Amino acid sequence: MKTSLLFAGIFLAGILLPEPVTSQSCNCARNLCCSKYGYCGTGDAYCGDGCQGGPCSQPPPTNNADVPGIVTPAFFNGIVAKAAGNNCPGRGFYTRDAFLNAIKGYPSFGKSGTIADSKREIAAFFAHVTHETGFFCHTEEIDRSNKYCDKTNTQYPCNPSKSYHGRGPIQLTGNYNYGAAGQSLGFDGVNNPEIVARDPVISFKTALWFWMNRVHRDFVSGKGFGATIRAVNGGECNGGAPNAVSARVRYYTDYCNQFGVETGTNLRC
Repeated sequence: MKTSLLFAGIFLAGILLPEPVTSQSCNCARNLCCSKYGYCGTGDAYCGDGCQGGPCSQPPPTNNADVPGIVTPAFFNGIVAKAAGNNCPGRGFYTRDAFLNAIKGYPSFGKSGTIADSKREIAAFFAHVTHETGFFCHTEEIDRSNKYCDKTNTQYPCNPSKSYHGRGPIQLTGNYNYGAAGQSLGFDGVNNPEIVARDPVISFKTALWFWMNRVHRDFVSGKGFGATIRAVNGGECNGGAPNAVSARVRYYTDYCNQFGVETGTNLRC
């Protein structure tokens, strides 16, 4: 997941945000949220859509979709079974039990809109997980030469001895994402990024953290699967990696078919 947090529009945000700000660089106290514009505060303007760290709020569920009943052992294990070769550290690490444990902290995941909408969101999530991990084969990015340290990020400064390459089901990447996810989930993402590839529940939690804070609202608002590709790996869009986009769309379509729902429109980014 090669994503970065955009801080454009900070000046405008300072005019429009309804509550006082305490920091423009988001070195927030633990009880404050870092808004999508890089300010600290409380309330929906800071803790709602685009919240980058702190006690970010989640939208309430709007239906009673049975997520464990949708993500059946047959569905989950059917993904694992397609992993190529025997050198798969993710086999046995990524388990349905770990996923079900992780979603306890995200009660709105897969529970927005109609039941069909819920199935589409779950299909979208697992389509990206499938692509990022190679059918749950990889716990870490294969090419680890890039440490993905954004030295301009002052809230979560890089530990020079650590690498922030992709790890986990959606390949969490960058010190800014590790730091924010760790602050939200209760681990030290800057100094212990390795835990994302060592603890399966935390691993799934980081994927769900990213999904609920960066992807969920756009998808359930009807922007389509293409918007999720842009959120997870925007570099693939606009001709950047058409084969990768096609693979993600293919997995999403397959999973929607398995769940018995239409894919909806706007499949590509």
